[in-house]
Amino acid sequence: MQAEAAWGVRWHQCTLPMARTYMEVACRKQSLVCLAADRSTMAGLNQLIDEVGQYVAALKTHVDLIDDWSPEAWAEFCSKAQEADLLIFEDRKFADIGGISRKQMAGVYDIRSWSDLVTAHLISGPDIVDGLQAGWGDVHRNGGVLLLAQMSSRGNLLHPDYTDKVVASGSAHPGVFGFIGNGSRPEELTSLREKVGDSKMIWTPGVNLAVGDGEMGQRYGDPRLAVLAGSDCIIVGSGIHKAERPAGQAKAYAAASWNALLERT
Repeated sequence: MQAEAAWGVRWHQCTLPMARTYMEVACRKQSLVCLAADRSTMAGLNQLIDEVGQYVAALKTHVDLIDDWSPEAWAEFCSKAQEADLLIFEDRKFADIGGISRKQMAGVYDIRSWSDLVTAHLISGPDIVDGLQAGWGDVHRNGGVLLLAQMSSRGNLLHPDYTDKVVASGSAHPGVFGFIGNGSRPEELTSLREKVGDSKMIWTPGVNLAVGDGEMGQRYGDPRLAVLAGSDCIIVGSGIHKAERPAGQAKAYAAASWNALLERT
């Protein structure tokens, strides 16, 4: 299926190049799944690509959690992800001023050179988006910033007034790919989509085929309901990589998310 047909109004409204890239990858994979690749070794990360890469559209990484990280090993991992048609989403949650964020995109990890997407808080103001986009521009690449508008963890401080300010500022910024929403509560997600409109993506953690409470304050909602409420990508971690058969679970999440997109469209 062509991306335009699958995504409908979102295809026409989301004009950031990286948004179009994501929608095309999702169509090729027939999956709206981003795997939270929470592994602490390079071997573990590469194993995930081998096991479930064909069923997911993106990998969410935390590069600073890798115990045996090296520039060479990471370059090989990124090449492997590219060959598997996967976007790399570095969940860095940048929060500093624009100038510092631009420098943080470089540094020892050189995030600007391999990430397609990054997360950021808007607590320091909209200049952070300019800084992150300048980081990609320094190496002649395109990327997208996902702003944290909601979180799925219990007791988080991203209250509705703050969410509204993030959405208002981010929706008007051409460098913002979209927002992180709360996939565990469809009613909150529906409200967020109404505020965001159709010109930005919403990606959601907090979804699991087994609905309920998880470890360390995490809450989970149904992936189909999340997509129908307005999510454009479900971020799944332990529901896939801790399963007895990760490939089977990844395939199930892919089917649930893709069928929900077609139902929504």
